Amino acid sequence: MTEITNYQLYINGEFCDASDGGRFDSVNPSTGEVWATAPAATEEDVDRAVNAAHHAIFEGEWSKLTPTQRGHLLHKLADRVAEVAHNLGSIETTDSGKLAAETRGQTAYVSDYYRFYAGMADKIQGEVLPIDKPDMHVFTKREPIGVVAAIVPWNAEMFLTATKVGPALAAGCAVVIKASEIAPAPILEFAKVVDEVGFPPGVINLITGFGEPCGRILTSHPKVSKVAFTGGADTARHVVANTANNFAPVSLELGGKSPLLVFDDADLEGAVNGAIAGNFGASGQSCVAGSRVIVQSGLYDQFIEMVTERAQQIRIGDPLADDTQMGPLATQVQLDRCIRVVAESAEQGATIHTGGKRPEGRDDLEAGWYFEPTVIGCPDQTITSTRVELFGPVMSVLKFDTEEEAIALANDTEFGLGAGIFTSNVARAHRVSDAIHSGIVWVNTYRAISPIAPFGGFGQSGYGREAGVDAIRDFTRTKTVWINTSSEPMANPFVIR
Repeated sequence: MTEITNYQLYINGEFCDASDGGRFDSVNPSTGEVWATAPAATEEDVDRAVNAAHHAIFEGEWSKLTPTQRGHLLHKLADRVAEVAHNLGSIETTDSGKLAAETRGQTAYVSDYYRFYAGMADKIQGEVLPIDKPDMHVFTKREPIGVVAAIVPWNAEMFLTATKVGPALAAGCAVVIKASEIAPAPILEFAKVVDEVGFPPGVINLITGFGEPCGRILTSHPKVSKVAFTGGADTARHVVANTANNFAPVSLELGGKSPLLVFDDADLEGAVNGAIAGNFGASGQSCVAGSRVIVQSGLYDQFIEMVTERAQQIRIGDPLADDTQMGPLATQVQLDRCIRVVAESAEQGATIHTGGKRPEGRDDLEAGWYFEPTVIGCPDQTITSTRVELFGPVMSVLKFDTEEEAIALANDTEFGLGAGIFTSNVARAHRVSDAIHSGIVWVNTYRAISPIAPFGGFGQSGYGREAGVDAIRDFTRTKTVWINTSSEPMANPFVIR
């Protein structure tokens, strides 16, 4: 019998249950069993968290710290995250089904994001303006924007928390983090880390709950000054509508259907590895999954043969096991969608080269939400698998003849988050990366990230950027100060000279 872990909210520096005692289950995707419960935050809980954050910024101890002192606390957070990365990663794996090798490594790397913004905390500068009026000293200051609502999805929780919390705290803001109701445990476990580091009360608050009422109240709350959201487009539309109540600026990092272009002159080994990483890493549960692989005709047959063979060799199993290469999907809904869309695509004329179903002959996988690595040859982009973001290990492969055709196929989508180009021609790499409508373009690599490099999308993939130096500005507001330096009194405004 699995022992159930019962998590709590973290509000104003204290662990607590939901005000009405409400809870919901979190299921281990590899076993289909409930392994943890989380509080379902009420309107009262959300209001308390936002008020705690507001007090921290404008009246509490946090408001009295210097930027350098804020940076020191972020450095402490980075150190502690690195120390407990193995445990946080294991919890994320248990809760989401993502491979432990990825969650543990990614969580350890997340500490670099906190260190990056710790170093930025005392480097947020205004400027003196060369004003066009005599006897005036005019300058700008960048102040914390206020309370930040950080809404984090389940598929990269520690990473996507850091890209929001790091710059927000460096800027002097306080945050209310809402975890997804799917796999919320890592965020609630992270609360213990925050508590150990010793942030002043209210600086970081962590809540869990559903879109109604938790998400709605948080994103429309009058004391929330910015919303940083990562998730699906449908939820994002609700978020944007909710902010009509508080006029909070919003950054949105949404879904994708990223193209991965492979030209005839590409290194085949590297291109196949890029496609495998872009489609089967994290079981395909990545917003930048390169799920539309567009291959030039001269290399197409070789590519299909090689990528199919590699996909069939992937070891599926318990995501906590050291020898597992791909774990389950996070929800039954995703599994059902993958099965349905692959079947529909085959009916439309696509060729299933491998996969397309649950693993067979594996008693150890029957209870979990497993789906085989799938490679589909698609005659064109009317095939459903080339249009729909599946969030599963499904690679749709298309063929092209000319560079112009490749660009047209790549841009034939409502999304614009990531893209990959594999070619040995440097001039082509520049031409094609300029022509593709996407917020991120990788050349001869894929899914690389860094705290130094901003990321975000175009179109239905959202707007705004996370990570990088400039991201911190989104968590500040500009104040302009005018100082009259003349020794004479201000002139009578009713006397025209």
